[in-house]
Amino acid sequence: MLEKKKVQNILFLDIETVPQQEKWTDVSIEIQKLYAAKTKYQRKEEFTPEEFYDRAGIWAEFGKIICISVGYFVEIKGKTQFRVTSFYGDNEHEILINFKGLLDSHFNKKNHVLCAHNGKEFDFPYIARRMIINRVELPEKLNLFGKKPWEIAHLDTLELWKFGDYKHYTSLKLLTTILGIPSPKQDIDGSEVANVYYKEKNLPRIVEYCERDTVAVAQLLLRFLNKPLVKDNEIISV
Repeated sequence: MLEKKKVQNILFLDIETVPQQEKWTDVSIEIQKLYAAKTKYQRKEEFTPEEFYDRAGIWAEFGKIICISVGYFVEIKGKTQFRVTSFYGDNEHEILINFKGLLDSHFNKKNHVLCAHNGKEFDFPYIARRMIINRVELPEKLNLFGKKPWEIAHLDTLELWKFGDYKHYTSLKLLTTILGIPSPKQDIDGSEVANVYYKEKNLPRIVEYCERDTVAVAQLLLRFLNKPLVKDNEIISV
């Protein structure tokens, strides 16, 4: 089935998220209590909720999206290009509205598919949850209510690599390394994003990191299909 999908019909994406507030003391008492309860299992006895707050960005209830990068293949005069663009900034509502606009206008047909690494567990539900929180109407590709599994137009490179082994997790960095794909992790990694955003206030650095991950996801799928990788001169930022 994967072989039958045309890569031109796939929108590759990656998101970057951070805690909603820079400091624990800026979080309301009610949310502090809810965060403590939500993270109790992960924290065990090793961390207090405050010490664990730097990881709040991984939960849609306590984090926010600061960047969504997307990539897609186009044919220009017989030559393939991979175009990459990003929606980013401090206004999450605006990011989500702009991303929804792209889906509604250019990736709204039945044969269009979204693809991310660990997308089914993280990127897709995170975006959908933040849209609901921000009162943004869900685009068709993220609205799973009432849909059967085979009707959901999502691809996940992590899931494809599992080959049915649901206990197995493989990072994007590990997969790109063993499959001979240029590593996207040339500057920062996910654990550093909040610090770069809040302390360094260097959003362009995060956007560049997010776009490299998006390219890496597309390269992964090409390797799974045994197709040639995208060359650097074929990657166009728009």
